[in-house]
Amino acid sequence: MNIHFRDVQSGSVEARAIIEITDGVFLNEVTILNIDGEIVVEFPRKSFVGKSKRTYYIDIITFEDNDKRIVWELEIKNAYREWRKANKKVLIYEEK
Repeated sequence: MNIHFRDVQSGSVEARAIIEITDGVFLNEVTILNIDGEIVVEFPRKSFVGKSKRTYYIDIITFEDNDKRIVWELEIKNAYREWRKANKKVLIYEEK
């Protein structure tokens, strides 16, 4: 699995990832979040409004069991940490 990251640094969003699942098949918009100092992986979801005006969410990618999801999350987190070591954050402040 090849993972490519793009720096975002907007609020709690650290980066976005594109995952090459197999040769030429990509999963876009995987989000890397920093929530209370912990790295969290958020997979893409589709949302729609039902007849009752309630918003429903469907996971774009589903896993056979929770163990497989955890393994994917750990692989992505480890790849992100390695990528972050090589690509340090650059904070830009404007003078007022």
